Amino acid sequence: MLSLCSLLLSWLCFTCPTFFSCGDITLGGLFPVHARGPAGVPCGEIKREKGIHRMEAMLYALDQINSDPDLLPNITLGARILDTCSRDTYALEQSLTFVQALIQKDNSDVRCSNGEPPIIPKPERTVGVIGASGSSVSIMVANVLRLFAIPQISYASTAPELSDKSRYEFFSRVVPPDSYQAQAMVDIVKAMGWNYVSTLASEGNYGESGVDAFLQISREAGGLCIAQSIKIPREPKPGGFDKIINRLMETSNARGVIIFANEDDIRRVLEAAKRANLTGHFLFVGSDSWGAKISPILHQEEVAEGAVTILPKRASIDGFDGYFTSRSLENNRRNIWFAEYWEDDFKCKLTRPGIKYEPGRRKCTGEERIAQDSQYEQEGKVQFVIDAVYAMAHALHSMHRDLCPGSMGLCEKMDPVEGRKLLQYIRSVSFNGSAGTGVMFNENGDAPGRYDIFQYQLSNTTNPGYRCIGQWTNHLRLNAEEMQWSGGDSVVPDSVCSFPCELGERKKMVKGVPCCWHCELCDGYQYQLDELNCNMCPFDMRPFPNRTGCRPTPIIKLEWSSPWAIIPVFLAVLGILVTSGCIVTFIRFNDTPIVRASGRELSYVLLTGIFLIYLITFLMIAEPSAPVCGLRRILLGLGMCITYSAMLTKTNRIYRIFEQGKKAVTPPPFISPASQLIITFILVGVQLLGIIIWFGVVPPHTIIDYDEQRPPNPEFARGVLKCDMSDLALVLCLSYSIVLMVTCTVYAIKSRGVPETFNEAKPIGFTMYTTCIIWLAFVPIFFGTAQSTEKLFIQTTTLTVSMSLSATVSLGMLYIPKVYVIIFHPEQNVQKRKRPLTPRRSDSQTHIHRNN
Repeated sequence: MLSLCSLLLSWLCFTCPTFFSCGDITLGGLFPVHARGPAGVPCGEIKREKGIHRMEAMLYALDQINSDPDLLPNITLGARILDTCSRDTYALEQSLTFVQALIQKDNSDVRCSNGEPPIIPKPERTVGVIGASGSSVSIMVANVLRLFAIPQISYASTAPELSDKSRYEFFSRVVPPDSYQAQAMVDIVKAMGWNYVSTLASEGNYGESGVDAFLQISREAGGLCIAQSIKIPREPKPGGFDKIINRLMETSNARGVIIFANEDDIRRVLEAAKRANLTGHFLFVGSDSWGAKISPILHQEEVAEGAVTILPKRASIDGFDGYFTSRSLENNRRNIWFAEYWEDDFKCKLTRPGIKYEPGRRKCTGEERIAQDSQYEQEGKVQFVIDAVYAMAHALHSMHRDLCPGSMGLCEKMDPVEGRKLLQYIRSVSFNGSAGTGVMFNENGDAPGRYDIFQYQLSNTTNPGYRCIGQWTNHLRLNAEEMQWSGGDSVVPDSVCSFPCELGERKKMVKGVPCCWHCELCDGYQYQLDELNCNMCPFDMRPFPNRTGCRPTPIIKLEWSSPWAIIPVFLAVLGILVTSGCIVTFIRFNDTPIVRASGRELSYVLLTGIFLIYLITFLMIAEPSAPVCGLRRILLGLGMCITYSAMLTKTNRIYRIFEQGKKAVTPPPFISPASQLIITFILVGVQLLGIIIWFGVVPPHTIIDYDEQRPPNPEFARGVLKCDMSDLALVLCLSYSIVLMVTCTVYAIKSRGVPETFNEAKPIGFTMYTTCIIWLAFVPIFFGTAQSTEKLFIQTTTLTVSMSLSATVSLGMLYIPKVYVIIFHPEQNVQKRKRPLTPRRSDSQTHIHRNN
């Protein structure tokens, strides 16, 4: 066996550096031992953690399995490990090594120098592959391994695309796919109250698939908008990362940045943010490629502060720490890259044939010790590498138990191992892995989603670094009180397109961006119905000051204490007192010549009308009710109707007597006091008939007018309690009295030539002229204030003052002089001797005097 292994090893050394260890069954391994090289060079510098740590984890697991008497007893596992150099195309070339044993070669034409056919050792058969690391590498290799039915178990590839078994049938993984990771990241973003974030993805399957999964899940979940989705090119141009930061700042409100990128791209993004002086602005949420690694944030700690990262749930394997820290140049010669690791880890130089010594670098002594003379921290995927190897071993163990029962070693049924059957056993394994957690696969070959959530904390902590702040296992458990942000702030920063609207504001959505809106105040008499709509308050209500609802509009009426009421009441009280004094005086001196000459019967009727005119002021100011409204209807026009009916009857009588006197000596009809009263009451009866009809058609009632005092500012809105008497109804109520007034004025003008010794035509004429002026002034004031918020008060005051003034004019012109003479000059209140008159006029004048 040993000689055969030596032959195989020498045969493969002509291609490229590989690790090979012999065994009954050979497993392949793919690890990024080196970074991607510059243009034209496949491999770059060595990767200590992601390369050497992971590779040694596979060797450690193989050692453990080969020494375990209960797992694959009497069967030794060997390995062929290849370096992918973090490049998918290079890894594809390397992976052809795994399938060369399955490729039939025609060597019939090949002969040795002696003419005999050559003895060509058959390459060892690789039954399964552990790896690769990057998703793009795994995808490339999986396409080749599928053709030759070689199962593959990855320890780090998380692209959701690899769950598609129609394309990657033989691929399995011990880490959960990015679809779980993306779900966890969506849950984290929502838990922090963010709804507006950007995404960054490294070009390739891992980054692009991860972001695609995040975008799809966020769309399905709703409530999360993507400001920008930026792809980082494989070979970025100079200044490319500065342009990426500038693009992110175009939507500066989207402070949250979801990043699915490799370590190099993460580091360069942080460097560009630092150069742009944006430390503390961006809030990164990193995928498992960031995890809890130091290398991406080295020297960029301030920019990375507060970054929330996710990593498949893991544990540090103590046994591996003891194994790896005991490795040295002497006891680890099997790892062909370990010397290169040694030089990089201890910053020294080994003396090797063909390698020129660098004067500025110290020589390695070989006595250095890992973790003592250098920093050491177990790489995060070591656990999964070990679990992947054990999963393959458990599958082979179950296969051997079923196909080779009782056999000590491999039997014919497992020589060779059939890949499709092995795949079935792989999918059926279930065991506790190296960290004590269950290892199993679903129908797509994916491991369950179990993640630890970390945050990089720098301030207010004695031990700066990554701190576990939660877990995700199908649902999120986040310890928000343990989170710290830039400067040690414990308040979660905002990453929202638009901040919540204030109370009373609605959201006006931005078309196509459901997380962005403008806040618009529900103005006027609108209130906030919901977050998107305003609605008008009912007509009898007004919005609350914060516009979250509606409240009843206050009801007002004209108060007795209002300045608008004090003046009309004062005039009315004064007028009633004077009118009452006149009536009492007339009653007291009822049989005196002045009282008799003024026409006692009509004077009492006229004074009653004047009294009612003054009285209406109190009804107009009193609190509206059905009885008050009824009395308003009756008395508003009745007082004036009585007054001007009596005046019209007087002026008409005087006019008819003197006109008749010009034509004949017989007096005109209906000039007696009784006739005058009947005519007056008939005229008043017309008004009363109209009021009765009004009562029958529309019974009196009160209304609350919410339109009268409804200014733009609803805080000043008031409902006005009033009677159901519109401006038109009021005009119609007074129109009959105005007709009487105008008619009386016409007769007063016609009777102006009558001698004043015998009649009251001229005082009545002056009364009517003045009254007409008052009411002409009333019309523009009353109707000109129809749009005023003080309409009720102005119109009520204007109406009552106009009526009081017209009553006062009638009282002052017709009765105050008579009362003055009766009280202060009684000597003039005597019967005067009649002068001789001409025969034609004597009868008419004597008749006037007699009837007066």
